[in-house]
Amino acid sequence: MIEAAGGAGDLKIKAFAGAGKTSTLQLVAQHFDQRRGMYLAFNREIAASAARRFPPHVDSRTMHSLAWASVSPSLRNRMSLHGEPPHELAARYGLGALEVRTVTGKAVEVTPFEIGRMIADGRDRFCRSADIKPAVEHIVVDEKIDDAVAAQLRLYLLPYVQRLWEEGAAARAVGAVSPDVLLKLWALSEPRIEADYLLFDEAQDSDGVMLSVLGRQRHAQIIYVGDPYQQIYEWRGAVNAMAQIDAPECALTESFRFGTTFAALASRLLALLGERTSIRGQVTIGSIMVDDPAIAPPVDAVLCRKNVTAIWQFAAGLEAGHRPAIRMSPAEILAYADGADRLLAGQRAFRPAAFSLFENWGDAQAFARSAFGQDLLPVVQIVDELGTGYLRALAQRSAAEGSVGYVISTVHRAKGLEWKRVRVANDFRLRGADGSPMPDDDELRLLYVAVTRAQHVLDISGLRDELLRLFSLRR
Repeated sequence: MIEAAGGAGDLKIKAFAGAGKTSTLQLVAQHFDQRRGMYLAFNREIAASAARRFPPHVDSRTMHSLAWASVSPSLRNRMSLHGEPPHELAARYGLGALEVRTVTGKAVEVTPFEIGRMIADGRDRFCRSADIKPAVEHIVVDEKIDDAVAAQLRLYLLPYVQRLWEEGAAARAVGAVSPDVLLKLWALSEPRIEADYLLFDEAQDSDGVMLSVLGRQRHAQIIYVGDPYQQIYEWRGAVNAMAQIDAPECALTESFRFGTTFAALASRLLALLGERTSIRGQVTIGSIMVDDPAIAPPVDAVLCRKNVTAIWQFAAGLEAGHRPAIRMSPAEILAYADGADRLLAGQRAFRPAAFSLFENWGDAQAFARSAFGQDLLPVVQIVDELGTGYLRALAQRSAAEGSVGYVISTVHRAKGLEWKRVRVANDFRLRGADGSPMPDDDELRLLYVAVTRAQHVLDISGLRDELLRLFSLRR
């Protein structure tokens, strides 16, 4: 790997779960001790951690911090201003409520608040892309809206997304600017990153705008490192850099996190995604897989696909007398209670987003019990059986992770973490969105991330039957 990086050209390092990619990048940096290097991280926490581990000739930054340091003070000052509320944005553009049809055939009203939020989100998704102007693909419509109607709604909103972008990008603009807008404006200025080589970590989660900046750094060698199968941020506009970059590729296939049993399971999941290389586990690490629902081993973490499942698991743990913590803020749990209270009173709820198109609690109940709304069912059952006061009590009982028996988390929030003993909840969509027997690729990637968080004990008993069915299929 060091020899491959020692060449003058760009390089891709495909590092599977637990394969020691950060340690490998440290070795590369030490090898390049006579050259100026820069380690580019996905977030500030990772960059701060890297700064303590990499040699002095390597600067550790994020793309956003480079943008912040390079733009004008007036643009930076706009970052501290309060953004325009969605309903005020819609009103300024003269946009009123719209009636649309949902996937269940019901006619519902999309409020000015929702319209303004879609416009602002569309602007931000454009900013995270490599595109030079906003497009319909940047506008995300609630999945509860009928597909044909959603396509029409995107076309209708596109001119307003373009207008909002132009307002923020204008040289004499004085309104608030989001981090995404700042990064896009910096990228459009065609910046030069002052380094001889760039170590770009977590490349699978990069945005198109980041790749566009790196693609112009012809003076520097770029080493991209990541796991293409841990790309789980498509919902926010991330693109899989590992598949797009034209550079020689090396692979780190040996995981130092777990043993051969977990490696074999992960490899079988990756085979469903078309990966031919197998992950190698450590024969010296004991890894026990539990697939019998009658056995409930103690765990250090319970991983869920959805927030509502995590809340349900938290409630179940407390009722069983356990001491769980949940990787959600009290405010996030309270949002479900507040939203449910509004719907129970016959009022629209703007938060959480899962409730946004319901006109009353009956709509939420009906949707949760439909073929389209199973993800919402756990929180609907809590409200129906125990009331919103119970949700508020759950928020108050959120505990710090250091004082608990185990942690409950969504897979997205568990990425990059590991525990000795992990249970994976059974809330994954292991059939295609169109009802086909094979799940969508993004769901398989999410499941791969979940099962590779464990070191010694992995409880997949809730998924046993579906996994057996999946492994019997051929793509």
